[in-house]
Amino acid sequence: PAVMNALDSESVRAAFAAARPEALIHQLTDLPKTFDPHEVDAARARNGRLRIVGTDNLMAAAQSYGVRRVVAQSIAFVYAPGKVPYDESAPLYENAPDSTRVAVQGVLALERAVTRTPGVEGVVLRYGRLYGPGTWFERPPESPVVHPHAAAHAALLALTRGAPGTYNVAEDDGAVSIARAREHFGFDPAFRLDG
Repeated sequence: PAVMNALDSESVRAAFAAARPEALIHQLTDLPKTFDPHEVDAARARNGRLRIVGTDNLMAAAQSYGVRRVVAQSIAFVYAPGKVPYDESAPLYENAPDSTRVAVQGVLALERAVTRTPGVEGVVLRYGRLYGPGTWFERPPESPVVHPHAAAHAALLALTRGAPGTYNVAEDDGAVSIARAREHFGFDPAFRLDG
């Protein structure tokens, strides 16, 4: 393990130089441990900055140090209003209200950096809202949703399976299509760790 500041390019490069990773799973967020509706806008702004600056730093280091594959966390709940279920080709909600627009800008920057870095196989996993132990929601909130065990398993599978690109990772509840993740990774939204 290595501790680094993803917002500091030198810190990131030093961590990559020490570890020399073959692959990277990027699950960085800057969100509070518990949900506070009064803090959501500030959290979205911090998280958006991390998605933009932090991802740029990670991808520059990944390219410099020969990382073969990057799997990155994105979100499946910022599609522009339209017909459901949304598949990965549906547009994101770029004209969203201000607080959501900040999140969308961060998502777009992250996804572009991950999928367009030359020499790196970039895989973006658009997660539904996480629910369960250790998340903001004990029970499934507004869809799309995904349990952390299924999300983490999708990230593990994506290290060695599937073509580079974008995949929805959520429960099969009609909000987003998960057909691509099922086909390419063998993703199972019902996956849970035992015990």
